[in-house]
Amino acid sequence: ERYCMVHVWKILNGHAPNDTGFDFITHVRLGVKACIPPINKKAQLSVRADYDKTFRVQAAQLFNLLPSDLRSASTLDGFKSGLGRFLEQYPDKPPVAGYSTAHNNSLLSWSQRRTHSMQLS
Repeated sequence: ERYCMVHVWKILNGHAPNDTGFDFITHVRLGVKACIPPINKKAQLSVRADYDKTFRVQAAQLFNLLPSDLRSASTLDGFKSGLGRFLEQYPDKPPVAGYSTAHNNSLLSWSQRRTHSMQLS
């Protein structure tokens, strides 16, 4: 997931080709955000089921989890060091075979749990 966020930052800043067709918007309050492509409602069910697993959707969702000041970092080294500090906030608890877990250790899962627990408080 770290690689996905770094790659999206590189695309945004012209350090990598935008061969996946990422679009970005700049919001006055929220900063730069990666646009999540809309799902094609006319596509086959099997295609729609895999929509959330595509690189473009997951990478955009992960990039948008980052704080706006980190998304707008001016250098790659600055982005990577800020990303490391951001990732330290989340526990690294990979699933162990034979044991059930409440999450899959993805940042997207952890952020949903964190948001849900904040709403309950």
